[in-house]
Amino acid sequence: MKKTSLFGGALALTLAALAMPALAEYPEKPVSFIVPWPPGDLEDVLTRMIAEDFAAEYGVPAAVVNKPGGGGGPFPGAIEVAMAPADGYTIGSFVPAVSVIGHEIGIDELSPEKFDPVGIFLTYPFVIAAAADAPYSSMAELAAYAQGNDVALGHFGDVLPPTQVTKAFAANAGFAYGSDAAFDALDCNTLASGDADVINTTLQLILPCLDDVKVLASITGERIGLIPDTPTVGELDASLGVALWNGLFVHKDTPQDVRDKIAAVAMKTMASDRAKALAADTGALVYWLDAAGSAALIEGDKATMAHIGSILE
Repeated sequence: MKKTSLFGGALALTLAALAMPALAEYPEKPVSFIVPWPPGDLEDVLTRMIAEDFAAEYGVPAAVVNKPGGGGGPFPGAIEVAMAPADGYTIGSFVPAVSVIGHEIGIDELSPEKFDPVGIFLTYPFVIAAAADAPYSSMAELAAYAQGNDVALGHFGDVLPPTQVTKAFAANAGFAYGSDAAFDALDCNTLASGDADVINTTLQLILPCLDDVKVLASITGERIGLIPDTPTVGELDASLGVALWNGLFVHKDTPQDVRDKIAAVAMKTMASDRAKALAADTGALVYWLDAAGSAALIEGDKATMAHIGSILE
């Protein structure tokens, strides 16, 4: 081949490359973190910390967008993430239900499984609580009382793990709640107003009135430091031992380099002094579990929730 031909071919390739638009490096536009609950609880506070650090690290706007489900739990918010482009600009901050059962409960937009974990960063100090004047002070006393009286349960959604654990405990203890309802927020006002007799909620939401409530049990892997005398559900019924966590999730088609950048920021955030202070103040466990570890935890939770489902059949 003649040198002139080689030169001409190289020149043509160079000109073509120059004419092509350069691929933008992630992130180069605003990023949204979808929290499918109202503002104020632990996942919201910690996700806002991540968003702040993300914006500082990469120089683009990053914000939490709260998408409460109106009794539908986290699933409306999860649908929004599932329907967004798989480019890392819409990130989900999700509880276990989204990845453990979201694809199994008849929601077309979430089936088959749509998400991969970037990492898990929080174990909630999740509790079963009642008003201070309730005629029971333990789960055993609640079981005895509920066998002859109607008790209304408030929860974040019937299919969610905390609700399922609470109802499975009741079934194993020989009672059932007289009624139950889903709420977007379960806090001091829920008990004070009488909207529910017993609630599933995080300790964070009832800290302002902790002296005016009875915490009957925690749905955690270990006892909560702020209420060390309160047993876990797993202590009371070993078959129901489960912890409730929150993590960052992206669509399964999201590129790995994008996931890595999200994870790098979140890991630093969880190691920060302000995240550690939140943990100390609320009883939450704050950490960073990487994608592989998170995927393994999710598989274990699927088995536990299948067992709980068999109790409730």
